[in-house]
Amino acid sequence: MNPNCSPAELRDWIARHLDPLESHAADGAAARSDFDLNPAHAPTEPVTLKPAAVLMGLVERPAGLSVILTRRADTLRSHTGQVAFPGGRADPGELPWHTALREAEEEIGLNPGLVSVAGLSTPYRTGTGYLVTPVVGFVEPTLDLRANPDEVAVIFETPFGFLMDPTNYEEREGRTPAGDQRRFYAMTWEDQYIWGATAGMLRALYDRLYGAAMG
Repeated sequence: MNPNCSPAELRDWIARHLDPLESHAADGAAARSDFDLNPAHAPTEPVTLKPAAVLMGLVERPAGLSVILTRRADTLRSHTGQVAFPGGRADPGELPWHTALREAEEEIGLNPGLVSVAGLSTPYRTGTGYLVTPVVGFVEPTLDLRANPDEVAVIFETPFGFLMDPTNYEEREGRTPAGDQRRFYAMTWEDQYIWGATAGMLRALYDRLYGAAMG
């Protein structure tokens, strides 16, 4: 993509590389997963995955696009203190973009009317049994966000260019709460450590936009 392109051209280029909403498939056949770097730990039997969705919110700032991220509250029972996109488990019969927008409003006070949904990135299967659909949306810069303290400790933005630079990704290794040794993608922006499924979804978006099939 031409680095001197206009914001409108960049938005159109990103949207062209996403899956349209009508192509959504609930089976996750083409999903990326926590097991990509840990194939030995992949389940050998079929697993019923719980549907979830997150919002990859791209905000147009004077310096370029930035991505809305959160650090989860320390009081949550799972993924405590981890960096995440706004999002969560889908309600029965709910479509991914409805889930993502609902959760973003609940978690960070993002008005859905400020979001223009562009399409879907690659589904991501987590080791905890969720099939997460990343919903990419362009967010108007007039947003006024408020963290729900029950779910979110910090809201921050990270430059899109930083997240789409493959040299910023590292493969690291650590133990899960169950004691298993796992490899995962990670990167650090300022004082925020982005890793696990969130980094995996960002890496999948990079591969989709800038990989061999780019155009």
